[in-house]
Amino acid sequence: MARSSNYDKFPYVAVTERASDCQVGWREIAQRLAGALPGSRAVLCVECYPGAFLELTEAALVQQLNPRLVIRSASCFKNPQEIESLVKPYLGGDDPVFGRMNGLTVQDFLDGSRIAKAREAIRSQSQQNGLILIIGTGSALVAEKYDLLVYADMSRWELVLRQRRGEIGNLGADNLQEMPGLKYKRAFFIDWRAADRLKTTFLPKLDFLLDTNDRSAPKLISGQHFRLGLSEAVRRPFRVVPYFDPGPWGGHWMEEVCALPKDKPNHAWCFDCVPEENSLLLGFGSARVEVPAINLVFSHPRELLGEAVHARFGSEFPIRFDFLDTMGGGNLSLQVHPLTEYIQDKFGMQYTQDESYYLLDAGDDGTVYLGLRDGVDPAAMFRDLRAAQSGNGPFPAEKYVSRWPARKHDHFLIPAGTIHCSGKNSMVLEISATPYIFTFKLWDWGRLGLDGRPRPIHLDHGEANVQRDRTPAWVKRNLIGQVQPVAEGIGWREERTGLHEREFIETRRHWFRGVTPHDTRGGVNILNLVEGEECIVESPTNVFKPFVLHYAETFIIPAAVGVYTIRPHGQAEGKECATIKAFVRTQA
Repeated sequence: MARSSNYDKFPYVAVTERASDCQVGWREIAQRLAGALPGSRAVLCVECYPGAFLELTEAALVQQLNPRLVIRSASCFKNPQEIESLVKPYLGGDDPVFGRMNGLTVQDFLDGSRIAKAREAIRSQSQQNGLILIIGTGSALVAEKYDLLVYADMSRWELVLRQRRGEIGNLGADNLQEMPGLKYKRAFFIDWRAADRLKTTFLPKLDFLLDTNDRSAPKLISGQHFRLGLSEAVRRPFRVVPYFDPGPWGGHWMEEVCALPKDKPNHAWCFDCVPEENSLLLGFGSARVEVPAINLVFSHPRELLGEAVHARFGSEFPIRFDFLDTMGGGNLSLQVHPLTEYIQDKFGMQYTQDESYYLLDAGDDGTVYLGLRDGVDPAAMFRDLRAAQSGNGPFPAEKYVSRWPARKHDHFLIPAGTIHCSGKNSMVLEISATPYIFTFKLWDWGRLGLDGRPRPIHLDHGEANVQRDRTPAWVKRNLIGQVQPVAEGIGWREERTGLHEREFIETRRHWFRGVTPHDTRGGVNILNLVEGEECIVESPTNVFKPFVLHYAETFIIPAAVGVYTIRPHGQAEGKECATIKAFVRTQA
């Protein structure tokens, strides 16, 4: 693309102007903690999210604080065999991707007799001078009481990278050398769910937040400043920190638009708004503290989501925006998402991944595969899929699946049960519900993953979910070109572009040259600037400071914001811009 990038890869929420509110490096961190301890006899509890560099954190604190006694919560866990029996029912057997949601807690991993032994050691030392350090996942459960609670947190993306590098295993497991995909599955269904349940109890009362993402520059802020940062974010527009990843079908559009280093074979993915996965940067002067964005959802669900959305989804962020780049790449895998009753029954999820493809850009040969062709016998299609998967020639996709031309600003709606994929030379903004792991791949065009292994295929799941009535006439009538005028004013117009009535997400596109009115109407809004170099988001009542956005950036407007406006800004003034907005339907 013939444009210079203005995409901000490190957006942050300014909390204070004082860098001194953030301690950087173990020496400063230890000094701050030592100053906060109540005296010569004290218990410091460092609760850790699973996967944080526990050994590094412990070694640094031991060196700097010289504790009299160190209790590691890992010593209070059940043995790995017992834990394996505990989690096995929820891991889906030999399935490399899917498990089942469950109610396991960190407490379930702990051994009562070992906890009792640790507490006795603590009591025997508590009457003597010196620091007692209790550290690790579940350390606050091991301690009967403590004088200072530090929470060592970790972004989901950094955890994934550490799994891939073989640096971390799973909670209570002896599986450091296991394949990264299996460690991810176990963390997704077990570790992170249990840890998040525990974390939510500490967010309102932790004394300090320890950012352990950068091993060379750990950062510490007070619990007061951490909670202040979340309170600031939920009262204004904000962005989460995007992350990018290569894939076997990846392209090169994002390398130019997002100014990415060309140190990977391609860039296939960008998670630009998935709070369960993305981080939130909090700014203290020139210092940046990285925390999981899900902390904001846990701490302020009603202000962020709105009453109706919170009542329906609880403390989950139900909409995601991400990029799928096949420009100069290949087709996505042919796939289908589970129907609602199927995902509830098989996996314990309460809602499914309905989605849509909004085309940010496309080549002349850009296409989207969507729905079955007329007269297709699904049984015959799955026989051919199984034959292809067994190595008996390629799957004849166009014999069975309809292929549609895709152009910039087209919007394809994809309710669950619809067979689909984006073709090569397309730049997709995927707007979907958030159970993103539940994709049933049917055909991957005979290629291998970047690890040199075949990617998992789920034909049995797929066959149970592909809807045979999604033929060309039905797809054209319901899923393509569903643009309807909604409203207009001086210098702007609003269009409804979807989604389908089976999907809970509504999308609206605004074309504008002037000030354009918006209203959250009590529900969270997620937007992306899909046309134009730059725009500015403003509050007519000065509820928040003006917020500048750039091309292709996704941003969140919390429900509590209410009324806001968007207009072209900078080099885009006087030119036509466009946003696509998604929100949860709360009324018919």
